[in-house]
Amino acid sequence: MDLSEIYTEIIAEHNQSGRNKHHLAQPNMVLKGRNPSCGDEIELELNIEDGIIQEASFTGVGCAISQASTSMMIDLIQGQTLETAQNLMDTFLAMIKREKTTDEELEILDEAIALKNISNMPARVKCAVLSWHTLENAINVEKNP
Repeated sequence: MDLSEIYTEIIAEHNQSGRNKHHLAQPNMVLKGRNPSCGDEIELELNIEDGIIQEASFTGVGCAISQASTSMMIDLIQGQTLETAQNLMDTFLAMIKREKTTDEELEILDEAIALKNISNMPARVKCAVLSWHTLENAINVEKNP
């Protein structure tokens, strides 16, 4: 099995698992993200306390790329500080823009590295970054209430 097949499996698993796709009991922040070019929509639910993302989940509809990217992002940000989440987001977006490409630069993204080659498919880039831009809005709201 080559690397692209492994990455395809990771994306499919995150899209189908639903482990991060549910409502939180009492989120203290809910933000909507929408990709008007394809119709993908997510609602990111967060519980942030003392600068730490205690819980995160999402609901919504969209293609496998947007759903998998959101699930992977949630795996990465839960339990992290806002600063760490910002670093993860910056790294992911730099990967998609091909500004960061080495394994060393990208290792913090864990399974989200499976989306690296999305940068070769311009029509799918907005799908992959939808949740990350929604997270960026959440971080900005939290830092600048």
